[in-house]
Amino acid sequence: MWTVRPLSGTWGARNAGGHVDAYFRVVDAVKSVIAVENVEAAINQIAQTTLRKVVGQHTLDETLSETDRINIDIREILDITTTDWGVEVTLVELKDIQLPDSMKRAMARQAEAEREKRAKIISAEGESMAGAALGDASDIMMAHPLALQLRNPQSLVEIGVDKNSTVLFPAPLMSTIGELGAFLARKSAAAAHETTTPVDISTMVS
Repeated sequence: MWTVRPLSGTWGARNAGGHVDAYFRVVDAVKSVIAVENVEAAINQIAQTTLRKVVGQHTLDETLSETDRINIDIREILDITTTDWGVEVTLVELKDIQLPDSMKRAMARQAEAEREKRAKIISAEGESMAGAALGDASDIMMAHPLALQLRNPQSLVEIGVDKNSTVLFPAPLMSTIGELGAFLARKSAAAAHETTTPVDISTMVS
């Protein structure tokens, strides 16, 4: 195994650094001796050049998110050259990508902006659902006006929980309560009449 560490330079026109680990094996010992004087040093040099070239074709975001693909690209390019040296590159690993502090802060700001964006979207979706629910409730109240009047006492009870609240009863509400009370009184009287009315048993005997 050989290792290029550390790797300095500019990747994708951004100040960043890291290192690459590569694994290779000699498949033709004669070529590895005749083709180059020091095969390991030669691979080290071409690896740095290839790494800068490949990474320089990608943005920083791509370098961070597509490391596996970049590793494959570097290995394939190295393999083309090292084959003539009797060497096969089996694995390349781009590691320890280092970012400058200014870039870390910029990425942190971007992440915070994304979190705020998601929070606003969730809030907007909640308001939309609440608006739809209020619309449905409004349709029901319009179709059944009595339901709205019956909802008023509950609202007044909720308001009255505060000891400092002054509750004003609207005239339509008082009228509705009176009508409802009269209706319940009539129902109660009718039920009492049915209970106390005597039954003529003689009419039941043939």
